[in-house]
Amino acid sequence: MTKRKIILVPDEILRKKSEKIEKITNKEKQLADDLFETMYNKNGIGLAAVQVGVLRRMIVIDVSKKDEEKKPLWAILMILWPV
Repeated sequence: MTKRKIILVPDEILRKKSEKIEKITNKEKQLADDLFETMYNKNGIGLAAVQVGVLRRMIVIDVSKKDEEKKPLWAILMILWPV
């Protein structure tokens, strides 16, 4: 696992369209691991791949409380609806 640098506004990459993930491979699993490590290191509850500069439709989430067992979830976003 690798901690990655979190990209902040106004970086233009945050406005780019992320790519679909058609197949889950070791590359996607490694990305999820890296996202979790980065998120936990910053005491976050969620992080998207684009926030570390990877244009892939993936997010990680863990809303467990400090004293609870971790409940990590990761999701591949297949469909995006415009707001």
